Amino acid sequence: MRHRVKKKHFDRTKEQRKALFRSLARALILEERIVTGVEKAKALRPFIERLITLARKAYNTEDRVKKLHYRRQALSLLPDKEAVSKLFEDLGPRFSDRNGGYVKIVKLPMPRKGDSAEMAVIEFVE
Repeated sequence: MRHRVKKKHFDRTKEQRKALFRSLARALILEERIVTGVEKAKALRPFIERLITLARKAYNTEDRVKKLHYRRQALSLLPDKEAVSKLFEDLGPRFSDRNGGYVKIVKLPMPRKGDSAEMAVIEFVE
């Protein structure tokens, strides 16, 4: 039974799902546009938006301790220093005036050839 189940499991364990979202988020932050399955893109959206909100908070504050705190929170969610530095140096200032809705998902017309999965492009808005 699926009572009160709120997220997609993708037939993976918790650790495997965590690794999946971390790798997709890293690729999206570094490339700024990736092609993946529709369901994975929909599940990735809240994870990415949480990270960008942390970067926005760090950009909008003057307190050094809070900036460090937000960076450490982002590193706990996404343990890749290169991606986190791009997140805080490029994406935080870019979205400093925007209140959410940082990524968009565009469905592609053709399914994937191997398994006919619906594909989508997930990219940053601006």
